[in-house]
Amino acid sequence: MNKIKKFLACVDFSDYSLMTLEYAVELAKGSETQIVVFNVINQNDINRIEMAGGYFPGYFADTITAEGYLREQKKDRHEKMEAIIKENFSDDKSRMSIKIDVGIPFESILKAVETEDIDLIVMANKGRGNISRVLFGSAAEKVFRHSPVPVVSVRDKNKFKRGN
Repeated sequence: MNKIKKFLACVDFSDYSLMTLEYAVELAKGSETQIVVFNVINQNDINRIEMAGGYFPGYFADTITAEGYLREQKKDRHEKMEAIIKENFSDDKSRMSIKIDVGIPFESILKAVETEDIDLIVMANKGRGNISRVLFGSAAEKVFRHSPVPVVSVRDKNKFKRGN
């Protein structure tokens, strides 16, 4: 078995995000393991903005562009993650780095395994909600099936009790 030096903690700002980071930090305790706190801006959102701009070129050009949306999302998400880390993991922040990518979530996660030299993925098996499951929630299943490294599935034991 290889030594685990770097985790990828997948955060989508759902109710499971804090729990995902808590598990990653706990799993890394007592080691030199680094944690990449990872978020993906869904390419489908960017495509929708570009499509809307094509249908209403004069209207959207003055209000929102795909580049502007992307720039704001990256800034906002980075600030959000910094705040979560500062508020909840101040003792561990030196081992944490933030990476925000743009793409199809499961593809971006699998690509990050290679580009970031990841040894283990920590992610929730549920995403941001039922509606977004069609767009995002199946990302966990695809990562579980195709990941070249082990994947730790974070679950809320109160929501997944036996008999439910």
